[in-house]
Amino acid sequence: MTTEAYRGAAQPVRGTQELVDHVGWVFRRPLLTLVEIAWRWIFAAPFLYLCWKQMERIGAELPPDKAGLSHLSLSNPWLAAIRIGDSWGHYEPYVLHVLVWLAPLGIVGWSLVAGLGRAAVLKRMEPGVRFQPFTLMVLQAGWLLLLCAIYFAWYEAIQRVAAAYISPTGNAQLVGYSIWAIFLTLGFFSLFAAISWPFMIAPVLALCERRSAISALGESFRLGRRFTNALIETNLSMGVVKLSLMVLAMVLTAAPVPFAQEVGPGALHAALAGSAIFYAAANDYFQVVRLKTFVEFWRTFRGGDAARAS
Repeated sequence: MTTEAYRGAAQPVRGTQELVDHVGWVFRRPLLTLVEIAWRWIFAAPFLYLCWKQMERIGAELPPDKAGLSHLSLSNPWLAAIRIGDSWGHYEPYVLHVLVWLAPLGIVGWSLVAGLGRAAVLKRMEPGVRFQPFTLMVLQAGWLLLLCAIYFAWYEAIQRVAAAYISPTGNAQLVGYSIWAIFLTLGFFSLFAAISWPFMIAPVLALCERRSAISALGESFRLGRRFTNALIETNLSMGVVKLSLMVLAMVLTAAPVPFAQEVGPGALHAALAGSAIFYAAANDYFQVVRLKTFVEFWRTFRGGDAARAS
């Protein structure tokens, strides 16, 4: 590591200290975001179409009226939630039967496409790194398995809360359930942001230091306190950004509702589609910002070009 690199690493570096600069840097290079959007939709478009076809098949085998969904009343949302829960009991075997093969297929498909796409983004961001898509495929599979584990834990926790606060008769303790639902959702969301950083810095280590997937993931736990703190802080900040984008997208979706009679249903559908496109594009943009930030942290704490050449 060079003397300048040691000096840079010796200075306190806040995780979000130069985040605004990185936001501007990525904004001035729109092709990076376009590549990120492209590889995500190369996977998402056929996978969502496959999910839709499976939903149609399940709906044909068990029509909504036979599952108890034909008499939902919006005047009592809690009773409607109970009926939806009962209907899910009818649909659950069908869904689990599909998930037996669809979930592994999705994990493999995401890992393959994400490995290629993320390697392409990193290669364009740092032309001097090696193109190692297979290494990133393995790391993406690990990240996705961690996400599935966190989601499963959240789902089980929400089920326990629902069983405790919502009775089969339709009576519910609204305040208690809402508090726990919000607390658990934000808690698991923050937990994932706090513990997923090794899978996000590992691709940078793998390509910039020419490591294998296992070596890069192992090295991500030995980066030192200051480097690790910067990664965790940035990851949590990006989590807050994602929550803000979700809230903004919901606000944009609901904005035309008071004028529904004047603008018609077409405007509502357009607002929904526009909000979804906005969220997806903005989320992908900030994914590139996070990647750029992690690359700069690597350059600061591990010597940049000196480490790459070793």
